[in-house]
Amino acid sequence: MSRAHLPTLTAMRCFEASARHLSFTRAADELSLTQSAVSKQVAQLEAVLQHPLFRRVRKRLQVTPEGSLYLTEVRKILAQVEMSTRYMQSYGGQSEVLNVTTLPTFGARWLIPRLNGFRFRHPNVYLNISNRVEPFDLEKERIDAAFFFGHGTWPQAECIKLLDEEVVPVCAPAVLPPGGVEEPLALTRLVLMQSATRPEAWHDWFQAQGCYTEHSYHGPRFDTFYMALRAARAGCGVALVPRFLAEEELEAGQLVVAWPFALASRDAYYLAYPEHKGEVAKVRGFIDWIMEHRDGASAVSCPGPLTADLPVSS
Repeated sequence: MSRAHLPTLTAMRCFEASARHLSFTRAADELSLTQSAVSKQVAQLEAVLQHPLFRRVRKRLQVTPEGSLYLTEVRKILAQVEMSTRYMQSYGGQSEVLNVTTLPTFGARWLIPRLNGFRFRHPNVYLNISNRVEPFDLEKERIDAAFFFGHGTWPQAECIKLLDEEVVPVCAPAVLPPGGVEEPLALTRLVLMQSATRPEAWHDWFQAQGCYTEHSYHGPRFDTFYMALRAARAGCGVALVPRFLAEEELEAGQLVVAWPFALASRDAYYLAYPEHKGEVAKVRGFIDWIMEHRDGASAVSCPGPLTADLPVSS
């Protein structure tokens, strides 16, 4: 299809508003257009797509199955246009957005406490922090800095090692039998909670101790360590997690180490940034801040809550 025949953003906005309100009239009021103009834009969109987007049921609009499918894509497109526009509006100005991605639990437990005070040293930089688990392209996604777990390599990026990890099995105190377990394999009598991003975790942990069990891969699976920790606290079973991510619960006595063996991971946590952005002021300022506070949370005294003007997307 020639780009000359692609739908316009106006048509997409008219369709999205009409689908949200189920009314051309309300959509027109929102967009400061006439009802006939909105209706015409939607009709032109249907002609391009060669599919009906609405049908009338008792004088009300109803989105067709084809319309529901297209609506999902249109909302993604409009959201991307909005993000790109805001990005360019802030580019090179007095206020700049710094796009940062992080692993969910690592971001909540390690990164966020170390951001205390960053806003006051860099008042013109606004952090936009999002969670990412799957691999992605830093350039295409316009990411300025990314925290990840791996071998320390990222295409066309500089990587800085932040910390190693060791994984330990944790559970609620009530889950363990009186006196604890007598050997690693005794944990198989409990529920072994699995990590979706590290399916080999329990197998490697047992193997490192010269143990083998067919139960290594059996158990409920969780996308994030945070979910696994919450499940462990609730007594759902034993979670194999990085020790530093469980320190809060261990210190509070909400979790205990079920067996003392800690397996050192082959990989580590890194901070990556695009090669050509290393000397960009906002990126360099962020890197310097993280390295300065890598070994502990910031002790900067703040006049008000950090999150009051720190936009964070989840």
